[in-house]
Amino acid sequence: MAELFGEAFDKELSDVSVELERIRDLGQSVGSALTRNLRNAILEGRSLRSLLSDIGRAFADIALKAALKPLGTMISGGIESLFSALNPAVGGIKPFAKGGIVGTATYFPMPAQWGLAGEAGPEAIIPLQRGSDGRLGVAGGGGSVTVNFNVTASDARSFLAAEAEVSAMLLRAVRRGGRGS
Repeated sequence: MAELFGEAFDKELSDVSVELERIRDLGQSVGSALTRNLRNAILEGRSLRSLLSDIGRAFADIALKAALKPLGTMISGGIESLFSALNPAVGGIKPFAKGGIVGTATYFPMPAQWGLAGEAGPEAIIPLQRGSDGRLGVAGGGGSVTVNFNVTASDARSFLAAEAEVSAMLLRAVRRGGRGS
């Protein structure tokens, strides 16, 4: 139908269908209340006044339920939204214990002030931990590093000639590793 009349028409048709469904449910409730009260009046031998009073109460109950249903839906939806926004397991709050990226400007509470991250573009959040020397560093970093040198020499003299070069390479590698920690 959207091809013929457009999406706005389909939405209106959907809204009308929902209202017709509510009217059908209301009609069934009224019919059920009338039948129940008539059956009870006949079986119990009650007066017409009592029967009409019961039917009036049933209509008032049906109307009250129909009137309060949107309010109940709104309140339950609001409470659900509140709890899902405040519960990290449900959603709304993104935990960064294992790190992550802040892609847009985001405020966060700090002692006695507010912080702002991501205001100039994406920023990384990385977990930190104290090393054996007590310094704070990137969690998971600082593990052991293995450096292998393979020296191919045709004889002892060529190996001795390469010894100075291998020592210099090893020294440079150690210095580079020392800067990163």
